[in-house]
Amino acid sequence: MFLWGWVVMKRIATLVILLGLAAPCAQAQTQAVPASKEQVRLTFAPVARQVAPAVVNIYTKRVVHAQASPMFADPFFRRFFGDVPGMTRDRVQSSLGSGVLVGSDGTVVTNHHVIKDADEVTVVLSDRREFEARIVGSDERSDLAVVKIESKGETFPTLVLGDSDKIEVGDLVLAIGNPFGVGQTVTQGIISALARTNVGVSDFRSFIQTDAAINPGNSGGALVDMDGRLIGINTAIYSKDGGSNGIGFAIPTALVRNVVASITKGGKVVRPWLGAGGQAVTADLAQALKLPRPLGVLVNNVYKDSPAARAGLQNGDVITAVQGREVDDPEGMRFRLATLPVGGDAQLTVLRAGVERQVTVRLIAPPENPPRDQTELTGRNPFSGATVVNINPALAEEIGINSGQIGVFVLGVRRGSVANRLGVQPGDLILRINDKPVANVAEVKAALTNERPRWSITINRDGETMTQAIGG
Repeated sequence: MFLWGWVVMKRIATLVILLGLAAPCAQAQTQAVPASKEQVRLTFAPVARQVAPAVVNIYTKRVVHAQASPMFADPFFRRFFGDVPGMTRDRVQSSLGSGVLVGSDGTVVTNHHVIKDADEVTVVLSDRREFEARIVGSDERSDLAVVKIESKGETFPTLVLGDSDKIEVGDLVLAIGNPFGVGQTVTQGIISALARTNVGVSDFRSFIQTDAAINPGNSGGALVDMDGRLIGINTAIYSKDGGSNGIGFAIPTALVRNVVASITKGGKVVRPWLGAGGQAVTADLAQALKLPRPLGVLVNNVYKDSPAARAGLQNGDVITAVQGREVDDPEGMRFRLATLPVGGDAQLTVLRAGVERQVTVRLIAPPENPPRDQTELTGRNPFSGATVVNINPALAEEIGINSGQIGVFVLGVRRGSVANRLGVQPGDLILRINDKPVANVAEVKAALTNERPRWSITINRDGETMTQAIGG
């Protein structure tokens, strides 16, 4: 009995020794990029090692001119004393973020809010080398920007842009960036949702949602799939305390690709204009339209001579897909159109009277018609000091408003002017002056020609119409 036990123990000891000898051999094997999803589950190290060199840290500086004392900003003080030396005090404001190398020549894509108003941009690579960079172009509406590393013929590592339209909920992803400025950090998660349009971060809302930890400083960093391909630019988080709560959002590469191409080609983004507006199909609308479920965008405004009008789109049509990709609301449709180039065609799936049809629309740049006629208003009237413009499709695209709105747009208000003191704000839409509708700048100027002791003005601000009586 004792002998049997000794033999068993000896065999166990031998097995332990063999396992101990085998372990170093297994560790000595060369790691390779995983070839299957099963292998990926073992470690993310090969993917992280592959993509890390193309993810950079971005540091910016800008000079802020601040009043040394609130007294110096008082109009009464300035009237009598003018500009006094020391009235303003300059201070340097620093910020940090992340970026992704998408061109071997040093082209980096990041978020607009990372480099906004920056006077200096510094890019730091994963190997800690630092380079000065210049801003090539920036697009506030998509919250994307392109910067270029200033170097002498150096070749940089890049990430391949993947197809964000092919990812699915549940796919594994890695988020890479510079959270809180601690240095390059890799976090892991899954795709939690797609086409999130109710996130008020940019005007083109169709975000990838992920539970990979994203924190301040990650903005502009990479969201990559398990093949090391870029599928999104990390942009925002949902948080009550500023930290990661497992709800992060990334801009899909479907949009990134088009914006980067536009900026690198011409320094600015020109998006296609459809020339039709609409609203999301709610459950009640779906029932009234006899649709199987709420889906698509109900067209309620087709602009004259627009691409939509020439393609035969009509009020009452329901656009359910763009290029075969389903859309559920105007934001989703706007995003899909923004991924397409100007000069190409868009294939729309349309329901009309319950019958599905395909409509081909030729996409053009938004026209400057009517001319903007930008004017700063003067004289003794409520809008003196306000700069106003006519609304046209090009302006509407630039600032993100509906090009079909009626009225005159307030582009800016001079500080200390009559309009400023009366509370007129940039973004206001002038609808009526003394109960007379105004549709263009010429009509506004005509309505303000004669001085009056009393004025009545009607404006629209953030969708709310307000009428104000002034004087007398």
